[in-house]
Amino acid sequence: TNIFILYCQGEKMLEENIRKLRLKKGLAQEKLARLADISTATLVKIEGGVAKEPTITTVTKIAKALGISVDELIK
Repeated sequence: TNIFILYCQGEKMLEENIRKLRLKKGLAQEKLARLADISTATLVKIEGGVAKEPTITTVTKIAKALGISVDELIK
């Protein structure tokens, strides 16, 4: 699956959903990054809309750390 296509469909939804779900679970960015095995800087860039094309691997790691599917994360 091409994450760029998925991301374009979701536009701001990905970054908003990550932030919303992270806060709902009471996780700091540092904690979610650690759970997802990505750098905090990467998560900050994704949530801030700076990283416009995160890899499917990164998005999958974040979804798994949040306990949801990639499909749920980009909706």
